[in-house]
Amino acid sequence: MNNESFLDKLSKQIIANYNEELQNVIVVLPNKRAKVFLLDSLNKFTTKTMFAPQITSIEDLIQEISGIRVVDSIELLFEFYEVYLSITKKEAQQTFDVFSNWAKTLIQDFNEIDRYLLEPNHVFSYLKDIEALKRWDLEPSDTTELIDNHLDFWRKIPEYYTAFYDYLKNKKIGYQGLIYRESVNRIIDYSNNLGEKKLVFAGFNALNQAEEKIILHLMTNDNAQVYWDIDGFFINNYYHDAGLFIRKFKTQWKSYFSQSFEWISEDFQQEKRINIIGTPKTVGQAKIAGKIIEDLNAENKNNNKTAIVLGDENLLIPILYALPNSVDSLNITMGYSGKNNPAQLLINKLFKLHSSAIKRHASNYTFYYKEVLEILNHPLVEPYLGVSEVIQTIHNNNFTFFSSETLFRLKNEKYPNVENEYFDLLFSKWDGDVVEVLNKIATILLKVKKFLSDEEEQEKVSKSFIYAVYKVINKLINYCDTYKRINSLESLYEMYKQVIDVAEVSFEGEPLTGLQIMGVLESRVLDFDNVIITSVNEGKFPSGKTQNSFIPYDVKRELGLPTYKEKDAIYSYHFYHLLFRAKNVYILYNTDNEGIDAGEKSRFITQLEIEKQRNHTITHEIYNAVLPEKAYSIIRVPKSEKLLERLKEIATIKGFSPSSLTAYIRNPIQFYFQRVLRINEMEEVEENIAINTLGTIIHEALEALYKPYINKFLSFEDLEEMVSRIESVTLEQFKLVYKEGEIKKGKNLLAFEVAKRNIYNFLQLEKKAVNDGDAIKIISLEEKLSTIIEDEKLPYPVKISGNVDRIEIRNNAIRIIDYKTGKVEANTLKVINFDGLTTIVKNEKIIQLLCYALMFKEKEEFLNHSIVAGIISFKNMKAGFMPFGLGRGKDVINEINEGILNDFKAELVNLILRILDAETPFKETL
Repeated sequence: MNNESFLDKLSKQIIANYNEELQNVIVVLPNKRAKVFLLDSLNKFTTKTMFAPQITSIEDLIQEISGIRVVDSIELLFEFYEVYLSITKKEAQQTFDVFSNWAKTLIQDFNEIDRYLLEPNHVFSYLKDIEALKRWDLEPSDTTELIDNHLDFWRKIPEYYTAFYDYLKNKKIGYQGLIYRESVNRIIDYSNNLGEKKLVFAGFNALNQAEEKIILHLMTNDNAQVYWDIDGFFINNYYHDAGLFIRKFKTQWKSYFSQSFEWISEDFQQEKRINIIGTPKTVGQAKIAGKIIEDLNAENKNNNKTAIVLGDENLLIPILYALPNSVDSLNITMGYSGKNNPAQLLINKLFKLHSSAIKRHASNYTFYYKEVLEILNHPLVEPYLGVSEVIQTIHNNNFTFFSSETLFRLKNEKYPNVENEYFDLLFSKWDGDVVEVLNKIATILLKVKKFLSDEEEQEKVSKSFIYAVYKVINKLINYCDTYKRINSLESLYEMYKQVIDVAEVSFEGEPLTGLQIMGVLESRVLDFDNVIITSVNEGKFPSGKTQNSFIPYDVKRELGLPTYKEKDAIYSYHFYHLLFRAKNVYILYNTDNEGIDAGEKSRFITQLEIEKQRNHTITHEIYNAVLPEKAYSIIRVPKSEKLLERLKEIATIKGFSPSSLTAYIRNPIQFYFQRVLRINEMEEVEENIAINTLGTIIHEALEALYKPYINKFLSFEDLEEMVSRIESVTLEQFKLVYKEGEIKKGKNLLAFEVAKRNIYNFLQLEKKAVNDGDAIKIISLEEKLSTIIEDEKLPYPVKISGNVDRIEIRNNAIRIIDYKTGKVEANTLKVINFDGLTTIVKNEKIIQLLCYALMFKEKEEFLNHSIVAGIISFKNMKAGFMPFGLGRGKDVINEINEGILNDFKAELVNLILRILDAETPFKETL
């Protein structure tokens, strides 16, 4: 099998043809990245020292011919805006933000028109007529200002084009299309001045009209040779897209009527092992790619001959994490989008934080807690700031909106002796001009860079990310200084988002050694023995029908501009080129057809299977995550000696509370986590008041209102006085319980009003009772009660303890009252008998009430009073006090006597025995 790479073949040819005159050769390649590989290849086939040929990319050659420098898309946008202002009446001029939305697309269309050497006025006239025809049935009197402005825009495009083209040409700068058009105009001069120099064009596929014209002119003048990289299978198959462009050149270029066409290889049909692997999600592909590399290393396959080609550049970071430790060197030869750069995400969050702060209240500069926490918890901030106590304070105190002064106060209170310049840079006000803001961001990036190590591989990658964003910020500083068109933080943020979209992260590496990780375009003219191609899904590889252009599809076809069909053909060539000389090919695709990164299997996979070559071994596997035999296993915790000791500690010292006993009935595992292990729910900011928080506030407010009247018979005037204090007391409790949370607006304001209304309704009920002659004396509020349960069945005496919301004497009877902010119905507090009382969850409120009664019975001073225990439900206020009852119908007993307490105690002992029993594990209840 001939496994000679295209560059090796090219090197031999160049040395054979030019040998002593290599310095007169200019090799033109599709991209810059292949240059180092070609030099290495040339070195393999020479034994003496000589000058290397000049190696350049097609873009650099075109710039050289035209004498015009290419500038980036954002600088072009600013330059176009200058032109736009100069030819547009002042009253019709748009702001830069509005202008940039349509100007970007228009520049792209200018670029295509020029690259394909079309007559601009013809194209623009075509577009104007199409827009006019859409409204052919409208009389002038029927048009609106919007329609007139729209048609006026299409009429002005030729003026925009001509003025912009001339303006850039005079400045000797331009977009790619302009440079191509000008290079065609100057190709004769360039060709005449070449002298002894010869050009070698190698590895090209699709060419635009300007490139065709330039190459054909140089070939005709005997200044150039062209070496194609195409397999006979594709060029001889009229219907195969991979050979679409080169097939056209072979049949249509007149030079090939007399010259031989080089080269048509037969590499694709050679022996290959092709593994097609489908797996769900992006991460699945990364894991499989890492496993393939590990297996290849185990087989002693040379990493220098292995490449991972990413159909979706977003897979880069997951791939890097998935690579095995056996990969000792790698080279990333691709531009990674600035959009997904961690440093960019930090700057984006800072823009969001500060622009929102200004919008809310420029003078007070108010932050939103989520935006602050996103920055404090960012991986480029959290390890180097060390302000975990500030984060905890924000959580604990329900800070939602707070000023920058408050944030700095919190930081200084928690860390009074710590100077933290980084914290100041992140959160100090952005109230200067835009250049000051950009300089502050640049300082932040330099600060982060200092924190990172030069030794750690992961931190080296982070430094590359930071440097990429730093370059973008410096560009923006230059743009703002030069053009003076950005004058607000909002406009700066919009421009930043546009600039970062086109920014790419470049990685350092040794291109000739180690594993190669590259994008699809970077793989041109390169060959590898082992190729792993990821994201081979429709919409990714090929990229789909999306196009950002004012020129409709049918017009593009009519004028000869490339459409998605040509784009698909380019992707087809790139895909099959990766397979030309490879021995082992791994094609990975996402099997998920739902979600953000979903998509069906690429047509290239199906085509490869249908057109299977005789020497190809193709396997197709679907890898799914390993699923457990059971979807979920119930948690069981056996009681060890240590666990039994902890239960004894609770039972004898702290005591079981009524709520903990009912928690066990509801779910023993919940009891185990919360009471035994003492694992509480994480404190988080309550942006909106939670139901349990609202309940706490109502309880606390009622306690504050009634406290002055303990051990005093309530009068109508007392209750009137309480009603007058509802607003102030409730507000005070909100501030105590909800701390720094916002209560003056939104859902929280509604919750505040609900709390007031509930308390008011309750006091109205009390006033009616007093008016009707009830004698009410509050004995205690939120009193802590306890009792010791002793029984021969128990291994030791057990303490029961808990807080009772309210105990009162009403008409000479003791009432034990539990407040509930949720809805409770009276029938849920009644039972016929105590059989199985402590095994049924719905009895939890009865168990709580009887526990309170059992504990209260210890108070000797109230032995002569009858006792009832019940609930007041704020969502069922009309029911009033709802007492516990034993029995059925008219025979229900509400008074809790000695017999009821003894029967309940027996049931309670059974419940405690289950909790303490060494043989009964804590078992989850689903």
